Amino acid sequence: MNQSLKKMTLTGLILMIFTSVFGFANSPSAFYLMGYSATPFYIVSAVLFFIPFALMMAEMGSAYRKEEGGIYSWMNNSVGPRYAFIGTFMWFSSYVVWMVSTAAKVWVPFSTFLFGSDQTQVWSLAGLSSTQVVGILAVCWMLVVTAVASKGINKIARVTAVGGISVMCLNLVLLLASIAILCLNGGHFAEEVNFAASPNPGYQSGLAMLSFVVFAIFAYGGIEAVGGLVDKTEKPEKNFAKGIIFAAIVISVGYSLAIFLWGVSTNWQQVLGNSTTNLGNITYVLMKSLGVTLGQAMHLSPEAATMTGIWFARITGLSMFLAYTGAFFTLIYSPLKAIIQGTPKALWPASMTRLNSTGMPANAMWMQCLLVCLFILLVSFGGDTASAFYNKLTLMANVSMTLPYLFLTIAFPFFKAKADLERPFVIFKTRASTLVATTLVVLLVTFANIFTIIQPVIEAGDWNSALWMVGGPVFFSLLAMGIYENYRRRVTQSLLFAAD
Repeated sequence: MNQSLKKMTLTGLILMIFTSVFGFANSPSAFYLMGYSATPFYIVSAVLFFIPFALMMAEMGSAYRKEEGGIYSWMNNSVGPRYAFIGTFMWFSSYVVWMVSTAAKVWVPFSTFLFGSDQTQVWSLAGLSSTQVVGILAVCWMLVVTAVASKGINKIARVTAVGGISVMCLNLVLLLASIAILCLNGGHFAEEVNFAASPNPGYQSGLAMLSFVVFAIFAYGGIEAVGGLVDKTEKPEKNFAKGIIFAAIVISVGYSLAIFLWGVSTNWQQVLGNSTTNLGNITYVLMKSLGVTLGQAMHLSPEAATMTGIWFARITGLSMFLAYTGAFFTLIYSPLKAIIQGTPKALWPASMTRLNSTGMPANAMWMQCLLVCLFILLVSFGGDTASAFYNKLTLMANVSMTLPYLFLTIAFPFFKAKADLERPFVIFKTRASTLVATTLVVLLVTFANIFTIIQPVIEAGDWNSALWMVGGPVFFSLLAMGIYENYRRRVTQSLLFAAD
């Protein structure tokens, strides 16, 4: 077959980046936390983080395009094996934290689909609180998904595709319904347009606003995978930079537009200012409000308008449940398989590296499952209200998912200093431009995480949230160092034994 037929066009590359990075649930979270004032943070994060980081990953991906170990190979060849392993393990652990977070959150869209609104906060069973019931359901979810995924994921591919298409349709529903409301209401917005101040009482201080940067960075997550697309693109030396910059503009404009559209149908104080709204159910609350406002603009009866809102929420619940299911079946094995097969086999016990008849690391998947279940039970039985529980899980995921970007970015100047590499794709042509880009990304990610961690302590004396946000990354970095030191000691002993 002609090789050129296999190459992605510029348009194909832009679509690939868009579907990997753009998340429908990110704009509702942004509107809930910051209102319209979220928009400048998304734009600044795109310019100072998304574009330079994506271009760095593109350079490393193109130079190491023949390496099978992915980001481990990039960091190993640039800095060294210990640094590479800890960085890769942190990347893997961020997905473990994502699973802890999402295994609980997946019940919110399921509940919304069944009942038309989030009922997880009133669930109870055998004297257990709603948070504890959701925790137990999350453990059951992990056990079922691990059991099915360990037998191969061929049957799950269709669910993933349906989920992806459903979420893309939600973006279209938001756009068309908001335009209809604007036209029917004579251009009137439900929320006053204000890009300077947040309507959320918890996000009034400068410190709280700065901590929001982590949400903006997290919204652009997934771009580390973009570097692997260089050799699959037509004329990469010309098209890749164009594709990344164009996709970054489209994504940042897309997020800003989505945040703007939520204010067409939802007044923050009236709809989001109550205690039952949280980061776990905000998407469904806003979609219900969109349906109700559309019904009112069409002069439907109050009952019909409310029913429209309930069906908007139900359809969103089903779409997000399918999307979460598809993502879960991929992410429960993909990062694990990458770290086990990408790193030296001697790092792991033989049972962990063994693949079953369907090519899945089943033993390792069950070990991962037990670890995730332990974290879920620790968090859910830690004595929080449902709202605080979902908020804590979201913050844990945000901090953990952004830390691996630091490891990859800090490795970039070392990669640029290597003299013996074939570099088919170069954007940062001088040492100065390399250091400026690296410094910008490192400072933005570092300070965003610091502000996120210290904000609840300074403003509310909430050491609990801060400790959970720090605890996950610290636990996994210590575990990574322990695994690596054990490996190094065994290798040294075997070399000494061979020498004798």
